[in-house]
Amino acid sequence: MLALYIYFARNKLKRKYHTLSGIYIHIPFCKKACHYCNFHFSTTHSHKQRVVGAIIKEIELRKNYLPSKKIESIYFGGGTPSILNQSELDSIFNEIFKHFIVAEEAEITLEANPDDLNAARLIDLKKSPINRLSIGVQSFRDKDLKWMNRAHSATEAIESIRNANEIGFNSLSIDLIYGTPNLTKEAWKENILQAINLGVNHISSYCLTVEAKTALSNFIEKGKIEPLSEEQASQQFDILIETLEKHAFEQYEISNFAKDGKYAVHNTNYWMNKPYLGIGPSAHSFNQTERSWNIANNLVYAGAIEKNELPLEKEVLSIANKLNEYIMTSLRTKWGCDLEYIENHFGHKYVDQIEKQAYPHLLKKYLIKHGHTLFVSKEGKFFCDGIASDLFLL
Repeated sequence: MLALYIYFARNKLKRKYHTLSGIYIHIPFCKKACHYCNFHFSTTHSHKQRVVGAIIKEIELRKNYLPSKKIESIYFGGGTPSILNQSELDSIFNEIFKHFIVAEEAEITLEANPDDLNAARLIDLKKSPINRLSIGVQSFRDKDLKWMNRAHSATEAIESIRNANEIGFNSLSIDLIYGTPNLTKEAWKENILQAINLGVNHISSYCLTVEAKTALSNFIEKGKIEPLSEEQASQQFDILIETLEKHAFEQYEISNFAKDGKYAVHNTNYWMNKPYLGIGPSAHSFNQTERSWNIANNLVYAGAIEKNELPLEKEVLSIANKLNEYIMTSLRTKWGCDLEYIENHFGHKYVDQIEKQAYPHLLKKYLIKHGHTLFVSKEGKFFCDGIASDLFLL
């Protein structure tokens, strides 16, 4: 524990760097399997210590992957990272600070479930380098939580946010899901207002989607629940935007809303094509030249790392890969798709092609062009990913 804070103190003395990277740590364990989730996780925790040990070792093995060792964001995702105890978190931090230069003002986020965030746990987390929590609330209605098979209750969701605020977590994000069956427009708006009234300054809100090989997909195939309504989801997306705008939240990315400029640094860097290192089973990495991803199997992952082997696949990014990723990510943000950037980095012929392919969406007013930048309009936001794919270089 002492070594951790020595490293942290030393790094707080470092000046701010302009070319910084991020680190993502995937913790592949959960208490329960949510019906809609297709992320890599296990509800069996018997190998947790072994996997954490492999995560720590992988940090050392991949210390030279990034073009820069200067880090401005660390993000614990999953799975459920709050399932780790404080000793396990400290061990991971020790290894990161040993091999990387962490900026003084680095954003360090822990995804957490409400049922893991009692007052005592929050006090311990506040003493650690973690300075931002992303709480998986999903809904403030017990009916919804039971339908999703979440591990927490509505009361626990509310209490976790209140406790986090009282203990001093000034940067707080929550997740909310819309488009679930039986979620009325009135109930959805109440969910949003509850979050606002609790004083959170960042909300990530996602439309429920049916992913293959999930319980939700199986229920629909067997006729146990009705197929999801796109019309209902679209209406609730509009309610989300309108309600949050009225309360001074800015929609800076399709699914992300911030108050007082509290953008998520780590996720914003993804959209800005900054490099990041992904550690843990199924984690993805990007160093601006290639993309790699670890195997999504806890025991195979741990076994390989223990042999000093990296259980990953790589893809060297082509011009089409890089351009399409830029189009997809930039159109999702408030900053839009900069055609001058595309001309400078890829060539003028690609600008001509994109403008031609964008024309039908400009006519429908799903896209708007200001100067040299394309933006998705309010009417087009619900269809953003489809619009982006129409502009791709094939």
